[in-house]
Amino acid sequence: MSDKQIFLNGEYMPIAEARVSVLDRGFIFGDGVYEVIPAYGHKTFRLGEHFRRLNNSLSAVQIENPYTEKQWAEIFTTLLTSAQGDQSIYLHITRGVAPRDHGFPAQTSPTVFVMCSPMTATAATLLEHGIAAITLDDIRWQYCRIKSIALLPNILLRQEAIDNDAMEAILIRDGFVTEGSASNMFIVKGGVIKTPPHSDQLLPGITRDLIVELAHQHKMACEETSITEQELLGADEIWLSSSTKEVLPITRLNGKPVANGKPGPVWKAMYQHYQVYKQQLRDQANS
Repeated sequence: MSDKQIFLNGEYMPIAEARVSVLDRGFIFGDGVYEVIPAYGHKTFRLGEHFRRLNNSLSAVQIENPYTEKQWAEIFTTLLTSAQGDQSIYLHITRGVAPRDHGFPAQTSPTVFVMCSPMTATAATLLEHGIAAITLDDIRWQYCRIKSIALLPNILLRQEAIDNDAMEAILIRDGFVTEGSASNMFIVKGGVIKTPPHSDQLLPGITRDLIVELAHQHKMACEETSITEQELLGADEIWLSSSTKEVLPITRLNGKPVANGKPGPVWKAMYQHYQVYKQQLRDQANS
């Protein structure tokens, strides 16, 4: 790990040599945003969509994007060149270093950090049996569409799930499902896939959007619509999606089985469509 190459403020270096000031506003205030971008066979996953989400987050917190899309792509390519297998690219931008004061400093240079990490394949047992989740009140702020590095509420919610022998917390606000502590949510009822629509209450997931596209492409009934807590509890299938977990079935909710307690047929079909999409990316990288 100590010789792992990362990018920090214009330089490539071993991660053990990376240094950031204690006055960085990311460290002091959590004043920054981030992105996580999968790369399959050195081919980045839906890069344009990730750039749009990054720009939306930066605009919302009034940080200027320090690089063009071409420059970002060159950074990713350099880091991926020495990486083996599927990778997860993590990029992190803060407002930069300044004296501690809540107001925006007049002039700062953003701190930029990028690294790649191997993407671990989902354990076969999770695909066969699914995972457990619990429902919790959504205690987070009102601008969840911003991919902020200030993730303490998400951490607390995820840890409560772990403490209850679950992998994820499904968040409920005013009686409606928003998302997971680190994922987007889907249910299936009567063969129809449903997922909450984009709003300030949830992060617009890139993987979530791909699943919706794959559903339409393969003539699977799919709706972007509000989901009540009661609909969640009565669902035939429940899934989560994220850049690194892709699409996983939730087969136990609040200690009880979801339907028959096994991954459902609609999830199995979507999982296969997703694997084909990934392989197409790898094939593009090798062509």
